[in-house]
Amino acid sequence: MPTDSYKEAIAGLQKLLSEKKELEFVAASKIKQLTADLAAAAGKEEFDPVERLKSGFGRFKTQKFEKNPDLFGELANGQSPKFLVFACSDSRVCPSHVLDFQPGDAFVVRNIANMVPPYDQKLYSGVGAAIEYAVLHLKVENIVVIGHSCCGGIKGLMSIPDDGSTNSDFIENWVKICLPAKARVKAEYDGIDFAEQCTNCEKEAVNVSLGNLLTYPFVRDGVIKKTLSIKGAHYDFIKCSFETWNLDFGISTSQRF
Repeated sequence: MPTDSYKEAIAGLQKLLSEKKELEFVAASKIKQLTADLAAAAGKEEFDPVERLKSGFGRFKTQKFEKNPDLFGELANGQSPKFLVFACSDSRVCPSHVLDFQPGDAFVVRNIANMVPPYDQKLYSGVGAAIEYAVLHLKVENIVVIGHSCCGGIKGLMSIPDDGSTNSDFIENWVKICLPAKARVKAEYDGIDFAEQCTNCEKEAVNVSLGNLLTYPFVRDGVIKKTLSIKGAHYDFIKCSFETWNLDFGISTSQRF
């Protein structure tokens, strides 16, 4: 059937739907089917988000949950992760996949450009609550802040005009948390191109976040008592490399693997 015929059929059903409310369910089903047929005729399968969720959960249940009854039985009684991880919300850099974390391994906070804001009970209470819960209640032993290649949040930070003006409701005000990283990169790498500046800022912003972690009293106390370690990291998903470094009131030599 020609494409125009599908469009005409859908338009006709929509008109019928508006005129005869009692046919709403039937007409809606037909519209959905015809839309799927139209997509198939164009050589594309219609993406069904509900079906994707169902199939994904089905694979998890059969391939992981049912094969690890002891693990999930233990998790039903509580969690004791070794890591608190700050990672970017970017869909390409899920820390559970990149680092092969299993359920119960890591307490994860994800946000734009994996930033840790300074201690502020009112302005950043959501992040503060996550850090407080992980450190004081879950007793995590390691905090890791993971930056990554091609980070849109860092590109946005580096693109903020020097006059401080913004063009978004939330993003630019959020990434301004790491303005000190931008300033340092601009000062030290003024002669290189913008893409390389962004790469350097991806790592420098992690350092700012590591410093901000020390503004949380319970984090600082854990570091001083050596019950808590803080690490920076950078994941390059183009080269598939993962770099880490420690914070000991200063940044040590990095390790790449």
